[in-house]
Amino acid sequence: MSYTALYRKFRPNTFDDVIGQEHIVKTIKNQILSNRVSHAYLFCGTRGTGKTSTAKIFARAINCMSPKQGNPCNQCELCRAALENRSMNVIEIDAASNNGVDNIREIREEVKYPPTEGRYKIYIIDEVHMLSSGAFNALLKTLEEPPAHVVFILATTDPQKVPATILSRCQRFDFHRITTEQITQTLQNYMNIENVSADKEALHYVARLGNGSMRDALSILDQCIAFYSDETLTLNKVLDVVGAVDNSVLFSMTDAILQKNTIKIMELIEQIMIQGRDIAQFVTELVVHFRNILVCNTIEDAFSLLDISSEEYQQLQLQSKKMSKEECMYFIKTFSALQNDLKYASNERILLEVALLKICSITEEKNIDAISAKLKALERKIESGISFTSFPSVKQNTENITAPKQFKRPPSLSEDRKIIKQQWNDICQKIESPSLKSIVKNISPEFKQETDQNIYLVCDYPALKDIVKKNIDFLKQIIEEHIQKSISIVAITKEEYTNWYSSVYGTAEQQTEFDAEFESLVGYYFPEAEIQE
Repeated sequence: MSYTALYRKFRPNTFDDVIGQEHIVKTIKNQILSNRVSHAYLFCGTRGTGKTSTAKIFARAINCMSPKQGNPCNQCELCRAALENRSMNVIEIDAASNNGVDNIREIREEVKYPPTEGRYKIYIIDEVHMLSSGAFNALLKTLEEPPAHVVFILATTDPQKVPATILSRCQRFDFHRITTEQITQTLQNYMNIENVSADKEALHYVARLGNGSMRDALSILDQCIAFYSDETLTLNKVLDVVGAVDNSVLFSMTDAILQKNTIKIMELIEQIMIQGRDIAQFVTELVVHFRNILVCNTIEDAFSLLDISSEEYQQLQLQSKKMSKEECMYFIKTFSALQNDLKYASNERILLEVALLKICSITEEKNIDAISAKLKALERKIESGISFTSFPSVKQNTENITAPKQFKRPPSLSEDRKIIKQQWNDICQKIESPSLKSIVKNISPEFKQETDQNIYLVCDYPALKDIVKKNIDFLKQIIEEHIQKSISIVAITKEEYTNWYSSVYGTAEQQTEFDAEFESLVGYYFPEAEIQE
């Protein structure tokens, strides 16, 4: 006999087996007991919450020959026929593949005839929102004046797409997401039936991955059991199967971001890659982690709002004290945007590294959220106390005072250099790789003396310099093709270039003083001369 997947094997057979939908189960059972069954129902909710299963139980219950307190007996001939999908009274239709007017016209012709056995003929239309506008109009008349022996049960994950004329003729039931605790307890009961040993924390994590869907949780659990057959299912084994990371990595990454520790960040990314984890899954969990910190920052006692253990909640509270709400919101927006970019990336690791290094950089950003987050980080450092380095006092000796250093004027740019500097954005557009293009746009080409023919690609931070060095030959080729000349390029940091420029040409204030002195001298010796800026 072929193997049956867990989500099919443990499909609920009575209303009492439906998990997390007590408000719907109670209402439907009372309608059956009081003989107040309506002609049309609309079951709404996300996937895996029990819409189709409840519809099938309802279909058996209203035709059951010996119901038990509103539940089907599942023993009579009508119940067994429905369970074995051979009942002529229960018709299931997939609206995704049968969404035309002709399909609904067939239903309109069939409803005229009474059921072959039992009281009702039940039509279960799954994903009803997929019907065309013409099909909805054809269904409308049947829903408005249905025969007494027909019951329609419409199921959908997107009720907004169902016309208001259909909604107004149905009793609507909204299926809630199943809580993590309910899924965990149900999974534990199923594991006892299957004689499979599993740790509670492993089942809890599977329940979290289900995101309110029992079917999703059972599918993930089925995969984990198959991979680790005849072994105790632990949290680490689940993490290996789904490609997720341990929660400790999330806390370590957050601490490294707050400390602007780029070395630690790169080491953690390397660790994630070595373990074979999924980058997209890691970013998703990082967004959830910052959301949990934001909730802890906003609400004093937020444990009931978070699907986490008490130990993890204590860690979150400690970390939330190190971070402001503005920082949390900035991080959530940044990594949410990264989630979308990862869908189209050929190298997910590079995008993750660039996003993390950008967060840790001290470069100015026009984004108001980024500026607000950086201001809050500075305020926190000031409150905790910033250490200043004290310099020993120097006794002034008027005899040894040297004359101030005279700085040179910066050289004028040649035509080739002007082209590279003015058309840098056009040069960047020739790079096909989206990740490398975003990196190159953040650097600027600079030059030194006229005798120095090198082009210096100035990077804001050392890690960016290392990335540029790896692609130096490719960038050289792109620039040479643009200006049609041979060049030499060198990658340096912004700090290195600023120190060199200051030592040769002086700071902005010193340069202004030098320009004023130069103009005064020129005006004295050459009164009729015009000075070009």
